Amino acid sequence: MTSSGTRGPHPVDASGDPLTFALSGLMAEAPGTVREYAIDGVDVDPGDGLILTEPVSGTMRLSRTNRGLVVDARLNTALAGECARCLRPVVTPVRIRIDEEVLPSIDIGSGMPVPLEEGGDPEAPRLTDHHELELRPLVIEAINIKEPIAPLCEPDCPGLCPECGQRLEPGHAHDDLVIDPRLEALRAFRVDDSGDSG
Repeated sequence: MTSSGTRGPHPVDASGDPLTFALSGLMAEAPGTVREYAIDGVDVDPGDGLILTEPVSGTMRLSRTNRGLVVDARLNTALAGECARCLRPVVTPVRIRIDEEVLPSIDIGSGMPVPLEEGGDPEAPRLTDHHELELRPLVIEAINIKEPIAPLCEPDCPGLCPECGQRLEPGHAHDDLVIDPRLEALRAFRVDDSGDSG
């Protein structure tokens, strides 16, 4: 089994996209061959209203298999958002792990199209007709999966005051709070602590 973990230069591709890798050389290697690449500060637009505050950086390891390639990418970036409680801007660090098998579209030896295996997933990632790995769609998908549902500016964020809408900072108070006249009758309301409901 051949194994090479040396980081080499980015294989040049026709598109100029730093997340597209020309891999005809690796595809001609024996199963077990490994290549590692650094991904340094690549701008990505994740779409769906998401905004990155940092470019995508990290490493990618490609392992040749008897069918195609196993992609193991470990990347970092950060997402802009707003606190779910107080609406202040918040930045959420994002760690991305991509672990996918990518199959060829064209056989490296014969140049013939590689048919989809019976029962194979038609949506599974594949190399292009020029033996290129387009990593960008996989990165975008991974970022969208990592979008936080309810990010917080701090774990115990107090949220907003329901009266004035300001953040509930320490010492927040309303000395001359004006009561809605429609709620004035509730001043005399007392909760019965006896636990009797009837």
